[in-house]
Parts: sequence; structure tokens; C-alpha cells
Amino acid sequence: MSALSGKVAVVTGGGQGIGLGISLALLAAGAEILVAQRSPLPRELAQARWIEADLSQAQSHAAIADAASRYFGRVDILINNAGIMFEKTLDDMDYDDWNRMLAVNLTAPVFLSKHLLPLMRTGQGASIINIGSIEGLAANPAHAAYCATKGGVHALTRAMSVDLGKDRIRVNAIAPGWIRSDLSNAYIDAQPDSPGAWQDLFKMHPLGRIGEPEDIGRLAVFLGGDDASFITGQVIVIDGGRTSKLPLPF
Repeated sequence: MSALSGKVAVVTGGGQGIGLGISLALLAAGAEILVAQRSPLPRELAQARWIEADLSQAQSHAAIADAASRYFGRVDILINNAGIMFEKTLDDMDYDDWNRMLAVNLTAPVFLSKHLLPLMRTGQGASIINIGSIEGLAANPAHAAYCATKGGVHALTRAMSVDLGKDRIRVNAIAPGWIRSDLSNAYIDAQPDSPGAWQDLFKMHPLGRIGEPEDIGRLAVFLGGDDASFITGQVIVIDGGRTSKLPLPF
């Protein structure tokens, strides 16, 4: 029997990047999934259900819960993955920038979890997995809003685990480091010395490589399954050792 056979999962932003890696891993582990995002799903997710949803809009939370109720009648795993990122200094950032970042990255995990609680309380235990970031632990330049939301996700995770433990709902966070995606590849490829930029990036990681979406997917499967039944309130960093390595000036 597969690790997640018979389980139902909701994944926000599960059709691309890290989210796609998570969705594919869940399917491979035997779960049924509902993906909530604005764009249609890629062909790789033909087995998944999809609801069109803009997580920056408050009405999306109830709509996703309604869809999960219609399709499955319960939810065993919620993965709050959808997120946005922009680079702006405090001088350049305005209220609309800040509020949109909060709405997608922090408010949506709170209120989608709230709307799904009745469906998560129907079984013998459930798992909420919030996707944080190593930028909830340290910062890159011009990422004040992003870092604030991801630090908030980490704190939210701990608080939710305390409140929901009585319902046998575990709450953990995954804090990814540099994970390969079309956007991250394009960013490095656009540098003046692209080969040198790639080599410098690899050198930042003790394992000598960057992460892949499937690395996050495998951890999500573990945290969503019964083998992690005594793990809650944790923020698990998955970054190839990047945040453990002190930089040298040479």
C-alpha cells in the first residue's frame, strides 16, 4: 500500500514549481488531490481535481472548501503552498504591494485552514503543511515584505499546532532554500557571467547542488503521512545545508 493511499489533499498553487513537485509526489504516494490556483493544470496532473482560485481574494477560501466538500467530503492533508514574491525596498514599497503579499502568503493559509477545519476534523487525524522559506530565517536585499510573511508563516505554524493538537491535526512548515524553477533558472541565466553565477550558487550549498521540486514533494509526503504522526509545530529547513554554512570572503 502506498504511503498516502486513501488520503485526500488540497494543494494551493500546486500546478507549477514547488507546488507541482508536491502534487506529483502526493499522487505517486496514492493520494487524491484538489489543486487550487488561477491557471489550469498541466497535463502531468490529469488525475487531479482543479478549482480556479485567486488566493489574494477572501472569497476564494470558502470556495475551495466547498469544492473539497463536493468532491471528497473530507480533507486529510492541506498544503498551503501558493505564494508571491517581489523585490522592493521600503522606499519603493506601497500599501498595495504590502497588502497583496500578506493576502497571498499569510492571510490565505490562515483562512483557508479555518474553512477546511470541519472537513479535517471528520477523520482520525489530519496534517496541515505550510510552505515557509529560509527567508523566514534570514534575508536577501529588498525582500522585507516577503521575509515578513514567511517569518509569519513559521510563527503561525507553531501557534496552529498548539491550538489544533486537541483535534489530532498536526501543523508543520517546510522552509525551502533555493529550489530549481523556470523563474530561478532565468534569473541565473540572465546574469552577465551565467556559468560563473551557477558555479557560485552551487558553492553556497555544502551538497554542491540546488534543490529540486521533488525534494520538497518527498518531504511533504512524509509530513502528510502516518510515519510523521508525532511531529507537529516544526519548521523543517530543506536547503542543502545553505543556512548552516558560514560565508568566507574568498
